[in-house]
Amino acid sequence: MGAFLILFTSAAVILLVIHGGLCVDIIGGTEVAPHSRPFMALIYGAKGAVCGGALIKENWVLTAAHCNVEGGKVILGVHSQKAKEKEKQVLQIAKQIRYPCYYSSSKENDIMLLQLQRRAKRTKAVQPIPLPTSDDDPKPGTVCTVAGWGQTRNYPRKVSDTLREVNVTVISRQVCNDNNHYKNNPVITENMICAGAKNGGKDTCSGDSGGPLRCNNVVRGITSFGKLKKCGSVDGPGVYTRLTKKYLQWIRKTIGGA
Repeated sequence: MGAFLILFTSAAVILLVIHGGLCVDIIGGTEVAPHSRPFMALIYGAKGAVCGGALIKENWVLTAAHCNVEGGKVILGVHSQKAKEKEKQVLQIAKQIRYPCYYSSSKENDIMLLQLQRRAKRTKAVQPIPLPTSDDDPKPGTVCTVAGWGQTRNYPRKVSDTLREVNVTVISRQVCNDNNHYKNNPVITENMICAGAKNGGKDTCSGDSGGPLRCNNVVRGITSFGKLKKCGSVDGPGVYTRLTKKYLQWIRKTIGGA
């Protein structure tokens, strides 16, 4: 994910940071067709933090609360970070609105809205993704998809220039909390979704934080955290903030008719 500072929040569980922004890239995935995920947002903080996000309205982006991107910018219609692409739209962040009572230690309520200074122009490469109409909790075994521009391997660290995507499988909270996984440190709650691969090797990683978790083409979560230097490990599957009823109500109330 670039030059990252690793912030220890508990024994081995962390959120990965880039210059002060807590961010999680895609392990074991593949590059998507350019501009085929028009809702994806690449977020740069003023101090160099990098995160992902989802455009949910022309002037609103949904991401993770641990992303420190105040005073930064959102790039929409991007496939390659480095290439000059006519589809790209760069919009400044006007306001960061974290969900009340976000706790970095427990990772609870890791959800945030970014209000943009102006509305994005809808094009083939830039389209908001609909919010779910229900707060269905994906059952264990459900195959979901995550995408991002983050780290593609642990050693040596290597970030992706282009947008990549990988399928992950939902794991029960009971299993995710057991002694072979997170050991209740932190506790994987009903507000979270745990997802990975039985044998590891498929995961989000540093730089992917805030990106959407889609199950059956519906947004169900937001990339939140994983284990220290162990992206794609069997004992540390990715954890995602679940879009519960309370979060969906908060989002709709906040973005309103703006």
